This record gives sequence, structure tokens and C-alpha cells, in this order.
Amino acid sequence: MVGELRYREFRVPLGPGLHAYPDELIRQRVGHDGHPEYQIRWLILRRGEDGEGGSSQVDCKAEHILLWMSNDEIYANCHKMLGEDGQVIGPSQETAGEAGALDKSVLGEMETDVKSLIQRALRQLEECVGTIPPAPLLHTVHVLSAYASIEPLTEVFKDPRVLDLLMHMLSSPDYQIRWSAGRMIQALASHDAGTRTQILLSLSQQEAIEKHLDFDSRCALLALFAQATLSEHPMSFEGIQLPQVPGRLLFSLVKRYLHVTSLLDQLNDSAAELGAQNSSAAEELSEERGRLELEFSMAMGTLISELVQAMRWDWASSRQGPSARASCSIFQPQPADADPGLPPTQAQPSLRRSRRFRPRPEFASGNTYALYVRDTLQPGMRVRMLDDYEEISAGDEGEFRQSNNGVPPVQVLWESTGRTYWVHWHMLEILGFAEDIEDVVEADGYQEPVVSGAQAIALPSWRWKPMTELYAVPYVLPEDEDAEESEHLTQAEWWELLFFIKKLDGPDHQEVLQILQENLDGEILDDEILAELAVPMELAQDLLLALPQRLDDSSLRDLLNCRVYRKYGPEALAGQLAYPSLLEAQAKPQESAHASRVEAKEPLTQCPNTPLQRLVEGYGPAGKIVLDLEQAFSSEGTQESEVKPLLLLLRRQPQPFLALMRGLDTPVANKALHLAVLRILMRLVDFPEALLLPWHEAMDACMACLRCSDTDREVLQELIFFLHRLASVSRDYAVVLNQLGARDAISKALEKHLGKLELAQELRDMVFKCEKHAHLYRKLTTNILGGCIQMVLGQIEDHRRTHRPINIPFFDVFLRYLCQGSSVEVKEDKCWEKVEVSSNPHRASKLTDRNPKTYWESNGGTGSHYITLHMRQGVHIRQLTLLVAGEDSSYMPARVVVFGGDSTGSLNTELNSVNVMPSASRVTLLENLNHFWPVVQIRIKRCQQGGIDTRIRGLEVLGPKPTFWPVFREQLCRHTRLFYMVRAQAWSQDIAEDRRSLLHLSSRLNGALRQEQNFADRFLPDNEAAQALGKTCWEALVSPLVQNITSPDEDGVSPLGWLLDQYLECREAAHNPQSRAAAFSSRVRRLTHLLVHVEPCEAPPAVVTTLRPKGRNRSHDWSSLATRGLPSSIMRNLTRCWRAAVEEQVNSFLTSHWRDDDFVPRYCEHFNNLQKSSSELFGPRAAFLLALQNGCAGALLKLPFLRAAHVSEQFAQHIDQRIQGSRIGGARGMEMLAQLQRCLETVLIFSGLEIATTFEHYYQHYMADRLLSLGSSWLEGAVLEQIGPCFPNRLPQQMLQSLSTSEELQRQFHVYQLQRLDQELLKLEDTEKKTQVGHEASGKEHERENEEEAEGAGAAAAAEVTEEEEENEDLYYEGAMPEVSVLVLSARCWPIASICHTLNPKTCLPYYLRGTLNRYSNFYNKSQSYPTLEQGPQRRLQWTWLGRAELQFGDQTLHVSTVQMWLLLYLNDLKAVSVESLLVLSGLSPDMLNQAIGPLTSSRGPLDLHEQKDVPGGVLKIRDDSEELRPRRGNVWLIPPQIYLKAEDEEGRNLEKRRNLLNCLIVRILKAHGDEGLHIDQLVCLVLEAWQKGPCPPRGLVSSLGRGSACSSTDVLSCILHLLGKGTVRRHDDRPQMLSYAVPVTVMEPHTESLNPGSSGPNPPLTFHTLQIRSRGVPYASCTGTQSFSTFR
Repeated sequence: MVGELRYREFRVPLGPGLHAYPDELIRQRVGHDGHPEYQIRWLILRRGEDGEGGSSQVDCKAEHILLWMSNDEIYANCHKMLGEDGQVIGPSQETAGEAGALDKSVLGEMETDVKSLIQRALRQLEECVGTIPPAPLLHTVHVLSAYASIEPLTEVFKDPRVLDLLMHMLSSPDYQIRWSAGRMIQALASHDAGTRTQILLSLSQQEAIEKHLDFDSRCALLALFAQATLSEHPMSFEGIQLPQVPGRLLFSLVKRYLHVTSLLDQLNDSAAELGAQNSSAAEELSEERGRLELEFSMAMGTLISELVQAMRWDWASSRQGPSARASCSIFQPQPADADPGLPPTQAQPSLRRSRRFRPRPEFASGNTYALYVRDTLQPGMRVRMLDDYEEISAGDEGEFRQSNNGVPPVQVLWESTGRTYWVHWHMLEILGFAEDIEDVVEADGYQEPVVSGAQAIALPSWRWKPMTELYAVPYVLPEDEDAEESEHLTQAEWWELLFFIKKLDGPDHQEVLQILQENLDGEILDDEILAELAVPMELAQDLLLALPQRLDDSSLRDLLNCRVYRKYGPEALAGQLAYPSLLEAQAKPQESAHASRVEAKEPLTQCPNTPLQRLVEGYGPAGKIVLDLEQAFSSEGTQESEVKPLLLLLRRQPQPFLALMRGLDTPVANKALHLAVLRILMRLVDFPEALLLPWHEAMDACMACLRCSDTDREVLQELIFFLHRLASVSRDYAVVLNQLGARDAISKALEKHLGKLELAQELRDMVFKCEKHAHLYRKLTTNILGGCIQMVLGQIEDHRRTHRPINIPFFDVFLRYLCQGSSVEVKEDKCWEKVEVSSNPHRASKLTDRNPKTYWESNGGTGSHYITLHMRQGVHIRQLTLLVAGEDSSYMPARVVVFGGDSTGSLNTELNSVNVMPSASRVTLLENLNHFWPVVQIRIKRCQQGGIDTRIRGLEVLGPKPTFWPVFREQLCRHTRLFYMVRAQAWSQDIAEDRRSLLHLSSRLNGALRQEQNFADRFLPDNEAAQALGKTCWEALVSPLVQNITSPDEDGVSPLGWLLDQYLECREAAHNPQSRAAAFSSRVRRLTHLLVHVEPCEAPPAVVTTLRPKGRNRSHDWSSLATRGLPSSIMRNLTRCWRAAVEEQVNSFLTSHWRDDDFVPRYCEHFNNLQKSSSELFGPRAAFLLALQNGCAGALLKLPFLRAAHVSEQFAQHIDQRIQGSRIGGARGMEMLAQLQRCLETVLIFSGLEIATTFEHYYQHYMADRLLSLGSSWLEGAVLEQIGPCFPNRLPQQMLQSLSTSEELQRQFHVYQLQRLDQELLKLEDTEKKTQVGHEASGKEHERENEEEAEGAGAAAAAEVTEEEEENEDLYYEGAMPEVSVLVLSARCWPIASICHTLNPKTCLPYYLRGTLNRYSNFYNKSQSYPTLEQGPQRRLQWTWLGRAELQFGDQTLHVSTVQMWLLLYLNDLKAVSVESLLVLSGLSPDMLNQAIGPLTSSRGPLDLHEQKDVPGGVLKIRDDSEELRPRRGNVWLIPPQIYLKAEDEEGRNLEKRRNLLNCLIVRILKAHGDEGLHIDQLVCLVLEAWQKGPCPPRGLVSSLGRGSACSSTDVLSCILHLLGKGTVRRHDDRPQMLSYAVPVTVMEPHTESLNPGSSGPNPPLTFHTLQIRSRGVPYASCTGTQSFSTFR
């Protein structure tokens, strides 16, 4: 399953070395669906570094996660929470025993004692006089604390008098009394969380509690809060600088936090009570729950608002401006070239737009835009592409043609390509018809300011495919938006606006309610009605116009940052405010400081204004408040009535006050300004109302002035007076000074001025005494922030479980601040403080100068070079890279080791070791460290080529910014992973119990993933945060589910495999859309589409390749199956499951139909259906097409040899028939070509399988007969080009090559005969010339030699006749003889059985054909006699009966074979001839001769066969024309039909014998070489050598094999693949090319099914032989004696 069991419990992995397991049931409630839910505490289990043993596992009780779980989830994950009956043991059953341990009477007496003790303590406290408390009071409180620790007495201590007692004790000046109050609070808080929260909340909510508490009392109470409450959520913010929050603000935050937790407990309790009440009471409780939800949301919004202000996040974000994340899928990686700062729609500006149709940015979601385009687009309209998609680029225009339900659904004729291409709806922008398009080139300049204004929010990205879109899978059509709902605010938006309305006091609140009533027909508005109000957008805009003038500065800042204002707020709000915009005011301090610096450099006489006026001149009326304060303080007798109104204004708008304090952080030349500021601040401290101003926010300016060494002594003295006075009035600011390091700054100032600074020593002592308080404040700030993060995570979990919207104001604001910095990187010198090197330190700067041409070169011994980085505090290295250069040769590093430690003396931890390749330029040493290492050292252990010194070209350090994002990411991922892994376990349990529940998994997954996508789009600010959430969801939910549903059960069938089998079986029935099979198939498709479509594969490395079309634009050929990168584990599991389903389907089909006559067409149809099913289920994914191919191959591998041979013969026969049928032409020929193409796609699976050898054998036979009887055509080469990999020996390709070579020889023979003719004609001319010269000789000798001439006449005549015969033999006369073409066939590639019948031309052919053959023989022999580079045996021709001829028979042209030609020509001289005489004359076999006679004696043939008793075989005669009607003209095809082989014949069994014998040889050789094994090439050589030299196979066996005795390296490789598949031979893991013997496996099955369809029962029993092979003389044998090895048939 998805996790592990610990003590029979489910353990969830949360990260490296981190697990969670269920520990305790906390509480119970009724869920949103009416079923009970249980809150379980999951403890965090850490695994130590020393291994995986049980001793290294530590349970961290402080770290836990609270998770609400349903019954099913507890049943699947928490077995110990279940009782014997299988029901969940509730929390009441666990505490009932303890509650019943005390007798009721005893409990009543104790309650009476407690009440009397409380009354006595109150009386003693009132009577307490003096500083030392009386001992009886301390004893009474001590006894009360003991009673408070008893849990059954908790209700008694909820008496209001207890709270009064605690309040008096906490406000007492005596430390012991305050300490005793703390002990009692701790005792009360030691029980359950509800009691603890109630006690602390009751104390904090007491009216005017802060007035009664001094600094020490408040610190004591805060310490109790930190210890008793906020320690529940320990969270480390190491390396993050938290702001200095004074105790008064911390106490307020604690009150808000306790109030929120109390409301949350009440919500959970109301849910528990809701399930136990009847209908009427349940309705009342439901109304009460609605009120609590509103109150909780408002309280949570208040807490977030104050926390944001306390952390000073609002000031940082207001300078940066609100950022919006582009909407994109969180489950898919973003393209590497995408700029996160720019939306894709801004990449390429548009030059034309439509007048009528809306562009994509106007829509809130891609779903609505896709619906709009689908409903609006008409054929013929112009469209523009918005995104890059395969072959179509963004900006391309085209014309819309059509759409359908395919994927992609839209067909457009694109101008850029000149052809149609299918795309998705969301990718198109409608331009319309010609009259709808306008040019907007001039309008760009006008529209640019509007885009850059308030509406310039990042537009959504459309590169992803959201799950709710029309064009995406699964095909879940989104619900159309309700027009009425779209015109109103959502509940979350209204509650956020209601938050600000509730912030108003008195008349302002009534005025806003009056606006609401006027727009809602005067309806009376109470809290219940306000919560459920439906507010129109126009009313919301009116409220947003009315609110800013009525809000104070803090609330106004919240309003400007909230989502409802960014969405509906007015653009010109800044001009309508009484004071300048807050956003402008926040930028003034920097401008004022800059102006002060400029003023310091100029003479004061140049400007008539005072320095203070210049400081606040940019604040308008708000800045005048500071000037009024200065005037009021400078006048004699300051009037409080003048100052207090000004202080009230400063509290509403503290910007001028902060600017006043930051005036101290200006150049020292502004002495007058500094003194004026300090005088005002000194006077302000005397007013109690001034202590409510945010002094702490600008205290860093005071510290800057204090630390500056050039500060004037007078200014420094006044500053110390002011700080001493401020710290004396409020010790909170002494704590703030301690946190800012004021103690060291004061000490340095005293040293500089020799101790002559008044009150400096006292101020330093005062700051030092607040050390423990500063630690408490830091701890409390951490705990509050951690507790708020845990509550936010709890709300996210509740949002996941209930699918209800999050209605908490500022929820997105808080998450935006927590995720800030998630995409920010810190580079180089910002990560490290200093860099040290082992030698040549003067060149260390070359490491960080960013110049690759410079370098640092070491000087020392080998292995002594290092580079030491001293990292900044809290910086975790994200990436550490070393820059090198191959041109440095031996100076280039070869091995680098990285160490980490706390100091240079403790570098003992090896972080990584890297071997550097000589071709490398950037070497990544470290990546994504989770631990902070103060010192990191890079040691160069070895250089290339044995070099001594080294050269480093540069050093790059990348680190994350120290923000809250790493902490929040860890917590968010932990909670998300735990929630979804628990849910995945529960769903897996349901599927394991009932496979039919797998049909519901699609809707479950779709809902969960859509929920996370919507949450990320709504709340997460950047892509990194969204991608982290999406990756965690996928790994925790989808990955375990896929692993479980693809894992086989005890029957060997996985749930998903069963589902796919059911889908394939009911595919035909699903064609009816109203059938149950159609609904079933739809659910299966939605599930598979979801698992495949949203799968977050890693971004593949960039490769230079041509993009191939996908989907409907791609061609289905196996050559396009190359996938980029390695598939993920999800993809591997899915493809493995699909492969198993396909293999089962194909195996079942082969078992049932392999004997059928139409086996091949049905198999092709079955394969085509599987291809369609693959596309339907998984889309055009290459991985699943490969799985389909592998599944078919696996089924073929399971076939016995003879059955596989029969299948291969059927495919070869089918291809032969389709090739011959395609020669017919017309519609029938085109149909044959289509069938041939479908068959060839199926045959491609044979490639690489053992069946390919037998397929090649049969295909070679049929191809040889086809080429020799019909001749070659273009189709032969096209077929071989497509299925060439299916021929391991490449014999068909060699046959075609042999034909082309033969044609070239024929052309050379023609040229050769022409040359011979020219030579003979030239000789004839020379002879005539010589004869003419002889006749002109002297007549005197004529008589005397007459007798000699007469005697030699006979000899001359004889010689002339002989020479004439030779010339007639060699002389060529063009056109005199029939056209004869000779095919020279090589016995190496052509089937031997086809050329075994030889032809004797002298006895069987007429003289006019025999002469041509003789001349060709002479030509071929002469061509073979020429010297060549490769001297080999001389080839010779052997004439065969193979071939074809055309004979003229009257008006007919007879197309016959060579045998038929000879037979017909033989009848030219005879009227009749017996078949027996033809057999004797030709030497042919009876079968071959009868095969040739059959067509000649058919109805279309020219001969008749007369049967005679005395003549065996009959007599052939030429048919008389009058005997029977037959064709008179045209072509008549009489070539004998193709004879197909049978796998069950002797030849097929010989192939099986050869395969078995080769298997035996391979096993025998590998056994002899033991575990070391052999290289595959060496093994092939040894097997071939043993086959040729013997002593095996025996001669008798070889003779029985016949043609099968031939063996090639391809045959051996085929047998090796067979044995690898059987497991008899194995590869070595480290060296795959090495093979060794694995386990003994019987090669041949003892029984096989009969191949003869007419026979019944199995084949005859097999005969087994055992060969004895002697080791002497055998190259593969071992040194042992005689051995026996595997059997064969």
C-alpha cells in the first residue's frame, strides 16, 4: 500500500527521514455530509542518521499534526482507534473511567472546599497591607492550585470569582503573589485544550486588564501564554529576522489569537451537538453555527490584519505593489523559456483586432472563454492563434473550417502553412469576417496608459490545459455560470467588505448601513441578515467609494491591499481622499531623507524653510501636524488641549510621525534637523497618549544615529536622553532596544567619548536587564506566528474536506506574505561573507569577477588545494557551481570533494564528491541543501592528466532568500501530504474490497485536483508556491493510488487491469450512447485521461529536433514512438498495466482464432481496435503505443514454436495475396492496398522477436515465387522499406538487390553483343577487301596452281563451315531472335528449394533460345575472368526452370512460366505428347510438371489432357478451336498459382529442430563458462564454430534437418533472445553485453496442440535425444570430460 505499518498502524512518509503515525483521538464532530468525523493527533517520527533500526527512531511529542478524519479513513489508517465491533472509540469512552474514579459525595465536598477557599483568598488579598504578603494567603493559593490540578473540579474554577482572584493576584506588586497566580493558571491549563483556552481567554478578555497590569505583570502573563498555549505549535524561523514587536502589541495579538481559538473550539463543539439534536433543535444550532462562522471569520481577519502590521509586511508589499500569479496548471511543469514576469499574451502584440468579438483577457477563466469561442465561431470566420502549438505559432492567422468532438476539436486553414491544422478552442482569438476586423496600430499608444494603470494585472496564462476546460481531459463540461450570481459578490468577497463595515464606529457605521438599506428596499439589517446578504456589484462599488473617508490609516491600508478592493475598487480613489494616497505617502520617507541629504550639502541660507518643514513638505495636510506639534511645544506653557487632538490625528495617520523619527537617519550634517526632531520626541514622551504611537517601527533610525561614528556629541547626548526617557516610561522599548543591539552601540559610544555621556551607563544597564524579556518577546512572536500558520493550515484542510469556500478576510494576503521570496534567489556575494583559498590569495578575487577568461591558480602539492566559503547566517545553498575550462589541460580539476562544518576546524562532514569530465565547463557541486553550513570547503583532490596545480575559472553560489517561504512550504507540504495520503489509503481500501468502486475514482480525483487548482489560483501568489502544492498533491494522492490500482492481487490481476479488460470487452456495446456500457466506458476514459493528462513529468533536456505533430495531426507510425526523457513512476505503472491488458487480450485472441482461415484480417482488425482504444484511453501518447506494441509482442512470445510458425506463415501468405491483388487496379486494387497497409502496421511488432526468423523464411519463399512469376514492382520496395526491421537476415532486401544487379548485367550484355556485332562486321569488311585484292593477282600462276586449289577446296570448305557455326553461335543479330532476359539469382539470398530443379538448354530448349543462353554464358564467364580487388571463387551459372514467358498463340498472348513455355514450344512439332515422356525429357518432378499442366488444360488454356489406359498420366494435345469457347484475343494469364507452405510440414519441423539444437548449444557453452559468462559476440562466434566443425550436430541429424541445417549469426541471436525471455539466460546488471546461464529450463514443451485442423487430439509423443559431446577438439567445451546437456526434439 502507500505507507508502512508501525505497531499495526499506518505510517505516512512526510519527507526524508520524517514520518507521521496516529497517536490519539482528540474530539468528534458531525461533518458537512452528516457523517461523524474524528480529530486525530498524528505524531511526527524522525529517523536518525545511523540507519533504519528501531533504536534510531524518536517520537517527538512536541511535533504533531491535528487531522479530521472520516470513518472510512480511520478504518483504513488507524486500527487502534477501532473497537472490537469495528466502530471508532470516541473520546468520551476514554475519559469515562477517570471521571467515575471519584465518588459523587467526595466530589461535592471538594467543590464546597474550593468555593470556600476562593472566598477566603479574596478576603486575605484585600486585607494584605505592605509589600510582604502574609503566609496564610500563600498557603490558601497553594491549596487552590492543588485542587485546580484535579480535572473533575474544572467546572468549579470557571466561577467568575476565580477570574477576579487571578486578576487581583496578577496586578499585585508582590512577585510571590504573581508567581502563585501563575502556578494556579498552569494547573488549570494542564487539562484539555478547551479548558486551557477558556481560562486564558477569560483572563485576556477582562475589561481594562492592560490598565491594571504593569510591565512585569504583563510579561508574567505573556510568559504563561507562551508556555501554556502557544507552545502547541513549535516552529523554527532560524535565519529569518523577525521584527521587534513591543509587549503591548504582543498582548493584543495574544488576545486576538485566544479569541480565534475559542471561536474555533465553539464551532467544533456546535458541529458535535448538531448531530445529536432533533430537527427543531438542529435548526437553531445551525443558525447559531452560522453566527459563529461569521464571528470566527471576522476575528480571524482581525488577527491577520494586526499580525501583518506587527510583522510590517504591509509596508514592504505596498512598495512592491500587489502581484497576481498568472493562472496556470499546478500539476504540470512550466515551459523553461516562459518569463514568469510577463504573461504569454504580451509576448507578441497584435496588429489587428475584432470590432464585435471579445478578446481572451476580458474573461475571468479559460473555461468561460472556451465556451464563448465554441458558441460564437462560425465557418469562414478569421481567427488568430494566441499560443504556440506544435507547428502553429502565436500570431498566425487562418480561416475556421469545422469542429467536432475529437481532440483537438477545431480545424483551421492556416496561412503560414497553407494547410489545415487542428487546435483547441482556448487558443483562438476570433477576428470575424472581413467587415469585423479593424487596424489598431494607431490605437496602441492610446491604450498603453490604461493597461499600465490599476487594471494592469497579469493576465492568465493559457499554455496549460485546465481540468475544467472543453479542450482538456477528462471531459468534464463545466457548469455554466449563473447570470444572477455573476452580478453579485461571492460570500467571501462580501464578508471581506463586511469586515471593514464592522470596523466603523458610531455614525460612520450607521451611514454605511443606511447606504445598504437604501439599495436593498429598506430591509432591516441585523447580523444574521448581513451575513447572508446578496450584494450587487454596483452596491459594492458604492460602498468602496464611501469607506475610505471613514477608515483610519491602518484599516485603509488593509482595504487597499484586500482582494475585493483590487477587483471592484475605483481607479481614481487617490484623488478623492482627504489626504494623499497611502501608497504615495509610504514612498515619502525615502524622498524626504534624500531631500535632507541634498539640503545638508547646500548652504542653509539658500532655502528660507526650516529643516523640519522640508522633511514633511511632501505629506500635505498630514505633514502639517508635525509643524503644529513643533509650534505647540515651542510656545511657553504647552496646552494639553492643543497637543492631544494632534496626537489623535497622528494615531489615525502615523506616517508623518514615522517620517519625523526617520529624520534621525540622515547625514550628520543635518544637526539642526536632528536636534529639532529630538526636542519634539522628548516632549511627546511626556504624554501617555503618545505611547500608543508606533515608536518601534522607526527605532532603527535611532540606532543608526547611535551607531554612526560621526554623530555630533550634542545630538548623541540628546538621543541618549530621549531613549532613556522612552525606556523609563515604557520598558517595552527597552526590550526593543535590546533586540536591536543597543547595548553594544552604547558601549562603543561611551568608549569614544570617554564615558562623558550622561545617563548612557544607566540606559545600558536598563537595556541589559531586559535580556530575558527580549528572549520572551522573540519566543512569543514566533509562537503567535506559528499558531496562526497552523490555524491557516487547518482552514485549508477544512476547505479540502468540505469543498466549501474560505470566507476569511485577508486570507490571501496572509498567504501572499508567507510565500514571499519563494521565487527569489540570492546570488554570489550576498550568500557568503568571505572567500579563502589555499594559496595565491591575491588572485582569489578572480573566482568571483564573473569573467570566464580569468582564473585562480593554486600553488602547492597534489590534493592540497582548497577554496573555503564562509556563508552568511541562515543561507541554505540552493546551488554551488564551479567554472572550469577544458583548455587548461592538466590544470583542470578531475575530482572535487565538498565538506561542511561549523568552523574551519570542524570540516568533517562530506557533502558531495564529483568526478569532472574533461569536456565539462560548469560543475554542479551542491544542490538544494536543507541544512545551514557556516563554512563550506571545496577540495581539489586530483587534476586531469596527473596535474599538480589547478585552475578555477569561477565560483557561483545560489541561495534562497531568508524568508518565511521555506518554513511555510514545509508545513504546507506536510499537511497536504498527510491529508491526501490518508485519503489515498482509504480510497485504495475501498477499491481493494470492491473493484467497481474504481469507477468513482475519476470524479473523486477530479474534484480533489480541481479543488487544489482553484485554491492555488485564488490564494497562492507565484508559480513556485503553486507548483510545490501541485507536486505534493500529486505525489501524495495520485502516485499511491496509481501504485495500488496497478499492483496485481493474489490472482495476478490489478484493479486497473481488470477495468481495462472490461473496457475492451464492452467497447462494441458502448457505441450506443444510451447503454450502460457507454456510461461505463465514459467513466473509464475520464479516469485514464485524468491520470495521464495531469501527470507532472520532469521537463526534458533541450534537444535539437523537429517537432512532430500530436493528436489528430500526427500519423500513426511506429517510427514516431521515441519519447523524450524517462517516464515517471506513474507513467511506468500505467503503461505496464496497459501492456498487461493488451497482452491478455491478444493472447486470448490468438488462442481462440489462430486456426481460422481469416485469421490475419481479424487479427489486424483486433489490433486496430486496440490502437483506437489506446488513443481513447490515453490520447496520442507514445509511451502507451509502445506498451501496446510490447503487449502484442508478449502474447506472440508465449506461442509454441510451431504455432508461432503457423502465425508467421499466415501473415506472409496474407501479404503475398494483397500484393498480387493490388496489381488488379481500380477500386479492388485500392482496397487491397488499404488491407496491405493495415497488415504491415501489425507485422511491425515482429521486429526483434523470435517469430521474425520464421516470418522471414516464409516471406522469402513467397516473394521469390512472386518476383519470378510476376516480376518486380515499386510495391515490393515500399513494403520492405516499411517492415524491413522484421527481417533479421535481410534476405528479402538482398533479393531485390540481386534483381537490380541482374538487370544491370542484362544491360551490359546488350552492350556487349552490340560490340561483338561491330567487330564481326569489321572483320567481314576486311575479308571482302582481301578477296578483291586476290582477284587482281597475276594470271600466269592461275593454271599452274589450279590443281593445288582443287585439292585444298575440301579442307577450306570444312574449315569455313566450322567457323561459320562458331560465328553463328556468337554472332548477334538485332531483332532476329526472341527477346530473352536472363535473371542471375544468388543462392545466398534466394530460397534453395526454388532453384533445385536445373535446366539443360541443349535438350530442352530450341536452337534460337539456346543460342542466346550460350552467348550470355560466354559473356558472364568473361566478366568473371576479369581481375578484381577481392579474389574469391569464380562464379558459374546454373540454368533453372524458373522464370516466365510470353507466347503468341493465334490472336492471344499467353503469359506462362518457363516450364509451360517449353511444353507449348515442344508441341509445335508434335500433335500429341504423353506426360510420361515429358517427365523423362525434362527431369522435372511430377508435382512441378502437373502444376504447370493444370492451367494449360483449363478452360482458358490451349491444351487438352486425354486420359488413356495404356499411357500413364495421359496425353496432351492442342485444343481445336471448335471444341470449346475460349478467349480469341488479348492476354491470357496461365502462370501456375502460388503454392503456400504449411508450418506443420517437414520444413516447419526442421526449423523447430534447428532452433532447439541452437538453444542446446547456447546453454551448453554458457554452462561451461560458469558465472563469469561470455560476451554476446563471443558467444555467437563459438556457437557458429561449434555448428560448423562438430562433432555436433551428427551427420544423421543434419541430413534429417535438410535445408534447416543452415545457420547464421542472426539465427543464434534470435535463440539468445528466446532464452533471455524464458529466463534461461540472464544479463549482468553492470555489463548488459555479458551473458551467463541462469536456471535450467526445459526448452521444448512435452505436449503441443495439433497444428492440423483436421486432426483431433494432441500431436504424437515427442522423441527426446541426448547428445554426448566430447571436449577434445570442440572449441567451446570445458576441460572436463564427456558431458550431456539439454534435450531437443
